Amino acid sequence: MRLKRGISAARLDKRCKPGQNLRPVNASHQVLVMKHNNHKAAKLTLTRRQAALALAAAAAGIGVLGPVRAQAKYPTRPVRVILPFGPGSVADVTSRLVFQALGNKLGQNFVIENNPGAAGISAARAALSGGKDGYTLILLTNGTATAVPLFNHLPYDPLKDFVPISTIGYFTCVFVVNASSPYQTLGDFLIADKQKPGAINVGTINVGGTQNLTAELFKAKSGGQFVIVPFRTSPDVVVGLLRNDVQLNIDFYAALKPTLDGGKGRAIATSGSQRSPELPNVPTVQEGGVAGFDVVAWNGLYAPAGTPQSVIDTLNAGLHDVLADPALKKRALDLGIDARASSPAELDARMRSDIAKWGAVIASAHIPKE
Repeated sequence: MRLKRGISAARLDKRCKPGQNLRPVNASHQVLVMKHNNHKAAKLTLTRRQAALALAAAAAGIGVLGPVRAQAKYPTRPVRVILPFGPGSVADVTSRLVFQALGNKLGQNFVIENNPGAAGISAARAALSGGKDGYTLILLTNGTATAVPLFNHLPYDPLKDFVPISTIGYFTCVFVVNASSPYQTLGDFLIADKQKPGAINVGTINVGGTQNLTAELFKAKSGGQFVIVPFRTSPDVVVGLLRNDVQLNIDFYAALKPTLDGGKGRAIATSGSQRSPELPNVPTVQEGGVAGFDVVAWNGLYAPAGTPQSVIDTLNAGLHDVLADPALKKRALDLGIDARASSPAELDARMRSDIAKWGAVIASAHIPKE
């Protein structure tokens, strides 16, 4: 029996074969009674929509109670990943490496969109205007955590407006002196600083940036008397170090790698609680005599709040797989990135912890809010 779309239950009842009838029960339900040979009548209570779908499925040769259509598996089209950094930055290069691998795994392109700007404001706005369907994502970082206490009126809240998916990678700051410096260890530097208060300069970039705040935290925890000198760019700090305008440079490994590889600088410490995998022979600041010092920067993938949990789960599982690949981890490590995934809860806890940590440093250093 072929069924025509739109046929009413009453009309259908008249057109059924003998021994088979459909009669309405009430306004919201119908009872389907089917008799065949001497078998017992089967009685199913269905909504109108369920009855129509079941009959259509039966006519098409599909199981009456089976699914009518399988749900599409995410992602079914390209995904935007918005970065609050410009092209060529370490975050940009690392993201392209990671999301190309993730796209290969999930079968869709992950398209990097560079949207640099102060405190990631422009990138956040772009991400929040892109919808909550999982097709617009954003990279937030420890820099986002510093922006929260640094700005009086940040127009987005990373804890409420976005949901965490996974970390992408971790990286530490490196403490570098001129290759000809008399300071062979961090301990040597600290002794000299105490002997000549205010005579030693430490170079960083951008007041309020992670490198600058790392220097402020180092000064506070070590009881240092040195002067923190901010520069506009990382290359400017390197020039200052080579000219001996500053006696210590604190920056990320990628920015200092050419100086170290060229033999013009020498690493005397790294900022994490454990030695950095890219510089395993360089002691930590803690090993150099500053108890409790620990600074690890990070990048993490987020989605606008309200994004389906199934999308979060798919992306988190995919990142765990691609970030465990030895070849990818090696390429990331060459950039100074320890590529590692996390759970959403771990990323959320890290963001909250860093907001509190850097807020205290900003307050104690009397850095004015913007």
